[in-house]
Amino acid sequence: MDGGGSTNMTLAFELSALKALADPNAVFNDARQWTEYVGVVSDKPTYVVTNFTRKHRVRQDFFSGPRGVKESLENVKQQFDTDRHVFVGTTEEDRELAAETDWEFLPLEQAAEAANWELAGEETEEDPFESGGRDDWP
Repeated sequence: MDGGGSTNMTLAFELSALKALADPNAVFNDARQWTEYVGVVSDKPTYVVTNFTRKHRVRQDFFSGPRGVKESLENVKQQFDTDRHVFVGTTEEDRELAAETDWEFLPLEQAAEAANWELAGEETEEDPFESGGRDDWP
């Protein structure tokens, strides 16, 4: 995904973008190879983010806590002094928040394509008629 650019980067995922990934833990592990810091921002309550990241074993360097996305992006930018600050989101509102807080916006689909991350709906479904099950069924 780095495309030859700086690895001195802070990467923030909006929670809905993280939820749209097939394997958030693998994505975070991959992102750690080419970023300095990676975390989650959301308007959802802290326990929602914490429950999701624990369930998926996502080790984040930062998260929103009780703040909203805009305030979180502003605080993260102040705390993590990297060359780039990239916000991965899914909505036009995410794009606008990135612009307001001077972050680069990257739509989830574009990030996933560039980094070869699998989106949650992309896994190939098994054909139920090709199972090795009963062949005496009418």
